[in-house]
Amino acid sequence: MDGVVVARRPVALAAAVVLVLEAFGIVLLNWILSIVVDRQQMSLAGLQPRAMSAGSWIGGIVFGLYLLFCAGVLIRTALRDRAPGGFTRIALISCAVVHGVLGAFAVGLVGWVAFLAMTVVLALLVLTLVAYGEGLAGDGRGNAENPPNGAPPAAPTSA
Repeated sequence: MDGVVVARRPVALAAAVVLVLEAFGIVLLNWILSIVVDRQQMSLAGLQPRAMSAGSWIGGIVFGLYLLFCAGVLIRTALRDRAPGGFTRIALISCAVVHGVLGAFAVGLVGWVAFLAMTVVLALLVLTLVAYGEGLAGDGRGNAENPPNGAPPAAPTSA
C-alpha cells in the first residue's frame, strides 16, 4: 500500500496537467467549429447560424472551465496530500464518467487513438480517486463496519 501512497501525488499532478491541456484543446476545437459554422452559414432545424456559432463557443468555454475546475481540484489534492471531499470528489467522479462516455463515442467517431487518450485520462482520474480514497474514513479511528488499519471487525455483542 505504500507504493500507492508515494505515487498518488505525481498521478494527481499528471492528471491535472492533462486536464489543463484538454481544456485548452476543447476551447480551441469549439472556437474553430464556431468559425466554420459561421462562415458556411450552417443551420440545423431552423436555428440561426449565429446562434449555433455562439452556442458552440459558449459550450466550449463552459466545458473548458469545468475541466480547469477539476484540474484545480487535483492540484489542490496533490499539494495538500488529502482526499477531496464532498462536492469536489463528486466533480472528479463526474469528470471520470464524462471521459468514459467520451471514450466510448470516440471509438466510433474518431478512432482508437482518441479512445486511448480518453482511457488514459480516465485511468489517471480513477487512480487518483482510489489512491486518495482512504481519506474518507476521517481521522483513522474507524467504526464497526470500517475498522482502523485493516484490523478485523469486532464481534457483535449481545444487548
